[in-house]
Amino acid sequence: MNVDFMRIVDRRVGKPLCFALSCIHGLKRLFRKSESIKNPRKIIFIELSEMGSIVLAYSLFKKTRKLFPEAELYFLTFQENRFAVDILNIFSSQHVITIESQSFWRFFRSTLTVLLTLRAKKIDTVIDMELFARFTAILSYLCGARNRVGYFRFNNEGLYRGNFHTHRVELNPHIHMSYNLLNLIYAVASSQTDIPYTKKPIKKKDIFLPRYIASKPDKKNIFIKLKKENKNIISARYIILLNPNSSELIPIRRWPLENYVRLTRMLLRNAGTYVVITGIDTEIKDADTICKTVDSPNCINFAGKTTFSELMTLYTVADILITNDSGPVHFSTMTNINTFVFFGPETPRLYGPLGKNSRVFYSHYACSPCVSAFNHRKSPCNDNRCLQAITVSEVYNEIQKLLSTINRG
Repeated sequence: MNVDFMRIVDRRVGKPLCFALSCIHGLKRLFRKSESIKNPRKIIFIELSEMGSIVLAYSLFKKTRKLFPEAELYFLTFQENRFAVDILNIFSSQHVITIESQSFWRFFRSTLTVLLTLRAKKIDTVIDMELFARFTAILSYLCGARNRVGYFRFNNEGLYRGNFHTHRVELNPHIHMSYNLLNLIYAVASSQTDIPYTKKPIKKKDIFLPRYIASKPDKKNIFIKLKKENKNIISARYIILLNPNSSELIPIRRWPLENYVRLTRMLLRNAGTYVVITGIDTEIKDADTICKTVDSPNCINFAGKTTFSELMTLYTVADILITNDSGPVHFSTMTNINTFVFFGPETPRLYGPLGKNSRVFYSHYACSPCVSAFNHRKSPCNDNRCLQAITVSEVYNEIQKLLSTINRG
């Protein structure tokens, strides 16, 4: 489904539904006091659209295992994002539940199936990782869970998503998202009198990164694929990956395509350098534009030619990833690749990569960041000067400093 269509449905349909469910919840409380569960047995995490946030939530999943070791853990996401959950090796394959989003009717039908499934499994705790999407709040209530944990606007002007969460957590825009996500499970273990959740310090040592280790056969297979594009890549001095796109959720996050062209030309001046452009099927056109403009056999269009697991393996054999603010930023931190990322419409303070091998470019414009949970991640901007201000020479100089230290052996 189109992202803007989903936003409209969430606003036009989600708002009255949240209000109606809040009224029903209020009436129920008049006759029966509901009590939350201190030791949940079946916990489901919901994150539908943001793949990168699934990596940032790794500490949340690990802490849940520690706090509630006997609980069964489930995860609900869109079908196309399932691989991002599986790669973490936290949830058993039978416990990952998906919703189809290719069309409205498939979305509607699969949502009903999911609700019946969750009620049959008797899920007692929902951890709603979405920021202010009303759809996931509605799912939290309709699935029958007694513990409903999610972000609540309190006195802020954020999106209205009802009044039926049992554990209302305040989204803090001044701390990293990994801290905010970890706060969700601490809410379950906190006193019910705490407002807002959670009155507890979260320290850097509480945050963990998952690791991805590619097998030798996987590495061999990815090089076989690369050699089909250019047989000489096996003796490359440097392999540099480009991700010039970002999801359709926030297309304004893209560094100008012509900048990628200029940067590629400058990088290829280094002897033995190969630039490999990654992406999904819908991003083949932009990758092809870069390759045709650069006009070099060492510039390879690899968009649409890898599975997700192959992309992760590619991160383990390449030296550098240059990318817009998008999911690959966070998945790359699971490996040792050096990542250079462009921020502008979103702030790295909240969504910056956690990996130690990451370098963020951010121009600190007064209007930046202009997307947030409070405006449904939709900016009025149609001229992303905050990204245009990041110059090609600035990026190239930083990469050159790193290249001098790399030895592929």
